Amino acid sequence: MGRHGAAGVNLLITSGATPLAQELARAFADDHDVRLTDVIDVQTTWPFVRCDLGHDAATDRLVAGVDALIHLAALPPAQIDSSEESANRQLDFHTRCTYNLLHAASEAGVSRCIFAGSLSVFANCDDDWAINERWRPQPSTESQVLAHHLGEFVCREFAREGRLAVTCLRLGTLGASTNGAAQPPDQTWLSYADAGRAFQCALAAPPEPWGIYHIQSEFPGARFTTEKARQGLEFSPLSTNPGGDA
Repeated sequence: MGRHGAAGVNLLITSGATPLAQELARAFADDHDVRLTDVIDVQTTWPFVRCDLGHDAATDRLVAGVDALIHLAALPPAQIDSSEESANRQLDFHTRCTYNLLHAASEAGVSRCIFAGSLSVFANCDDDWAINERWRPQPSTESQVLAHHLGEFVCREFAREGRLAVTCLRLGTLGASTNGAAQPPDQTWLSYADAGRAFQCALAAPPEPWGIYHIQSEFPGARFTTEKARQGLEFSPLSTNPGGDA
């Protein structure tokens, strides 16, 4: 699994309806006890518990016995559209529900959380800026981007208070298809396979109180450097053909 072991942990993965959650379940199942959760019922081969992530006993039961948490912080795709109601739902999910989950986890003794952030928090930065993890995010006011930013803020506050260790993986655009083109349509393209490797590396690395890493696949014209993840997590993106691993 990696140089630091992290073997045999009870692992809870949120947003179980998403393709990324399914990819991670497959990636971790051989070495860990994996359980998925979501706010809707999900048909899956992995153990699953539906939970609204409220400030209640259901969330407390969800995290009982969990060693590590992967919080993908993504609503089911069917609940995301361009409506104001959807925008409000996304903001609520990334803030209130993330708070409820991390509060319950910290009270239950969960030692660490790996949070799926987004490179979209730099949406207002010029394309030619050489951005790394030391830069302050400059999110747009688009609801999904702002939701990612606020969710990251909630996680950071839990980490700063020492309630649990949090690793934030700011992910690129997952699975963007190029339809056979030489370049991806998005400079932050990230294959699901590389995303899975990043989470595996993050869990295998020793916990740190608060860590941020930029994660995207490697190809000519890639927007962000993954050098910090290479050094700190031993993450090496392997997908170099955006048309072949979406």
